[in-house]
Amino acid sequence: MDSITSIGRQNQTSVAEFILMGFSIDPKNKSLLFAIGLLVYLSTLVGNLAIITLIRVDQCLHTPMYFLLGNLSFIEICYTSTTVPKMLWDLLLGDRRISFIGCALQMYFFVALGGTECVLLSTMAYDRFAAICHPLRYTLLMSQPIRRGLLAASWAIGNFNSVVNTALVFSLNFCHSNNIDHFFCDIPPLLHLSCSDTSVSQLVTFTISGCVIIVPFCLILLSYILIVSSVLRIHTTHGRIKAFSTCASHLTVVSIFYGTIIYTYIRPSSSHSMEQDRLVSVLYAIITPLLNPLIYSLRNKEVQGALWRVLGKSRS
Repeated sequence: MDSITSIGRQNQTSVAEFILMGFSIDPKNKSLLFAIGLLVYLSTLVGNLAIITLIRVDQCLHTPMYFLLGNLSFIEICYTSTTVPKMLWDLLLGDRRISFIGCALQMYFFVALGGTECVLLSTMAYDRFAAICHPLRYTLLMSQPIRRGLLAASWAIGNFNSVVNTALVFSLNFCHSNNIDHFFCDIPPLLHLSCSDTSVSQLVTFTISGCVIIVPFCLILLSYILIVSSVLRIHTTHGRIKAFSTCASHLTVVSIFYGTIIYTYIRPSSSHSMEQDRLVSVLYAIITPLLNPLIYSLRNKEVQGALWRVLGKSRS
């Protein structure tokens, strides 16, 4: 095979490119799947760009919560753009090849953006905790330096996680096959493909990625335990409903994102099924970025109000 090249002194082999096997689908359905995928991708871009635009142009949304939401939408655009365009290209032209460097870069950006989103969602939970439990100190607890520092920490942690995992995975040997049983370069299928001893890589991936996923998740749970405790002390039913409503969108996003991420990365490699992993990956890599702007706009009266104000100005 042309894509297998000799390393030389080590008498081992490494691939120069990979083949993304994608989904087992009837060739007759590829055009339909391409059309659906393109529609989902464009909808994701439009929805998240609309959220970012609304936050920038409407003064009422210039608050810490929407500052974080705008950054979440930016991450979602980048996140889905690391995998979906290549998937659409494969469906359209049938060219499933991806270079070794291209595969490493795809994994790096995908894991970095996913880790950043994990930490950012915990930052958004802290924002809700500060707003509901300490309303008089909210502007101090979420001042501009603090929220920018939290955002920078999110990106730093996400990138550190990605650097370590990508370096470990692509230092392995891939000598038996270059067919990746997935529609993008992800950690589990590449570990499964390697002919090296992957025990150390699996342990490090489980430890570091587990911390990046589980620690923010635990902080989110802690934030909401404190929020519920505070809300239950509110005497009026209307006050309780209003307080909980500000958390509904964030809780929905956290449930979808963390449920699929934990299933994929925080479980023993022996229990991995590539077919199941592909289906679950569709949820957190493609569907979640599409749903986020819908969840925040449909459940959020402030975003709806901003949209009507912008539309009203454009008509007048």
